[in-house]
Amino acid sequence: MRVLLQRVEKASVTVEGQVVGSIEQGYVLLVGVGHGDGEEQAAWLARKIAGLRIFEDGEGKFNLSIQDVGGSALVVSQFTLYADTRKGRRPAFVDAALPCAAEPLVERFGEMLRAEGLPVEMGVFGARMLVEIHNDGPVTIWLERD
Repeated sequence: MRVLLQRVEKASVTVEGQVVGSIEQGYVLLVGVGHGDGEEQAAWLARKIAGLRIFEDGEGKFNLSIQDVGGSALVVSQFTLYADTRKGRRPAFVDAALPCAAEPLVERFGEMLRAEGLPVEMGVFGARMLVEIHNDGPVTIWLERD
């Protein structure tokens, strides 16, 4: 399971002209699910993300977590995190889990983040989404759990 985390000032997801999720300060979490990923990977990532200290304290050091600053998370499924571009010019996505396996795990991941105390908004699995991200810093971190 892979998560591309972006620290944001604000973010939103729009589907078919309707905003389906929006947050102020916090994280946009672009989530990819691979074959064999399950609850263990999702739980580890949820704990890691909830405790990650990447917000500045009064001295400008990364000492505060999303919980410390009262932030929220916006979870967006993104199978393209499993793109294989080693051959040719068109990416292959054979390492991405099928939607029937990925969708429930992305939903469960959102629940796990809520259980860690984070307010969570969700994108719409499988929809064409317009994601507006106001990256703060910019701070972008790759997290992966096999």
